[in-house]
Amino acid sequence: MYDSKSILALIPARGGSKGLPKKNIKPFFGKPLIAWTIECAKQSRYIDKIIVSTDDDDIATVSKACGADVPFRRPKELATDSAKGIDVVMHSVNWVKEYGDRPYDSVVLLQPTSPLRTVKDVDGSIELLYTRNGGAVVSVCESKYNPFSLSTIPKNGSMGHFIKKGYSNRNRQDFDTYYSINGAVYAARFDYLKKRNDFLGPITYAYKMPKSRSVDIDDALDFCFAESIMRNNL
Repeated sequence: MYDSKSILALIPARGGSKGLPKKNIKPFFGKPLIAWTIECAKQSRYIDKIIVSTDDDDIATVSKACGADVPFRRPKELATDSAKGIDVVMHSVNWVKEYGDRPYDSVVLLQPTSPLRTVKDVDGSIELLYTRNGGAVVSVCESKYNPFSLSTIPKNGSMGHFIKKGYSNRNRQDFDTYYSINGAVYAARFDYLKKRNDFLGPITYAYKMPKSRSVDIDDALDFCFAESIMRNNL
């Protein structure tokens, strides 16, 4: 069923990163960080082509050496801190549709900042997309916090209204299980993505991943955390 589909893997990796400079090619257990995602995509049973969207020559060189294609440079306006991720995805999807070597049914977005995901997660997301006849699949993990323990803090620092009335002093077991998007895998049919300009929608399904494979590296602390998980084989 899945083998009859043509699936594109997209890895977005811009050069600028304030939280952790050059993080996408920072060495992580003997390889550039992005190499872990490229190699994971190469192991997939279903992915037909892997492209990297980047504005950075060093990232492009490393990506090509690892076996990914870098057929274009990302426009400057899509390589800023304020650029929306979905705009980066749609630019790549539209480029491939116009200039690519073949038509693709679906795209799998794999961020290089999730090096602990496995090919099981990638292929599992693709299988879920087609077995459920969905429009998209987004990976999630169980959240450490429930929404009733989260709030903003006013300028005076008061916590008088931090937790909603009736929810104070409850044990964690008293709440439903909450999940958060972990950033590891986003899969979608091209037509669904084009129609919604978003991965989320009425026929988007959740692919559940364990916390141990759900680290999304944004800064040095995240990087150290991911290293610790890998080192200890958690």
